[in-house]
Amino acid sequence: MKASANQILPSARTRELIVRELEDEVLVYDLERQKAHCLNQTSAFVWKHCDGRTSIAKMVQLLEKRLKTPVSEQVVWLALEQLEKSHLLKKPVMQQSQQEKQMSRRELVRRLGTAAAITIPLVISIAAPTSAAAASGCVGNGGVCTTNADCCVGLMCLNCGAGLMCFRNCP
Repeated sequence: MKASANQILPSARTRELIVRELEDEVLVYDLERQKAHCLNQTSAFVWKHCDGRTSIAKMVQLLEKRLKTPVSEQVVWLALEQLEKSHLLKKPVMQQSQQEKQMSRRELVRRLGTAAAITIPLVISIAAPTSAAAASGCVGNGGVCTTNADCCVGLMCLNCGAGLMCFRNCP
């Protein structure tokens, strides 16, 4: 049984993060995982409202007011799913039932139409090299490369679908 959108009160992580707010996005650097995340306007708005007191339904209302356009509850769920995968929430949000499984961004755009595409949340994440790796000039795990020589010891320059990046194995 799916929990009501009024019962789920997501809570954002605040520890071990460096946050910089820009005009239309928020940059978050996770000191614990050494990853940088870029949150677009929608995902940043949802993350800022993950205060442990604001329900999913209330986030939808606030987002509609902010964007001045109707917003599907699925938009907030997709943002939460991305924030959870990026380890930016204190604990996982309750999963919806199999029948109400989350939609991909592509499915959501198809369902809502291109006019609503501006509301689609997006979290882009990259791995940042450790200070030792940065000083050595090698590219760390998840970093962009052109040959194996670019990668730090133990990593290979692989094309895992998102271009050439340094990994031990494709994730």
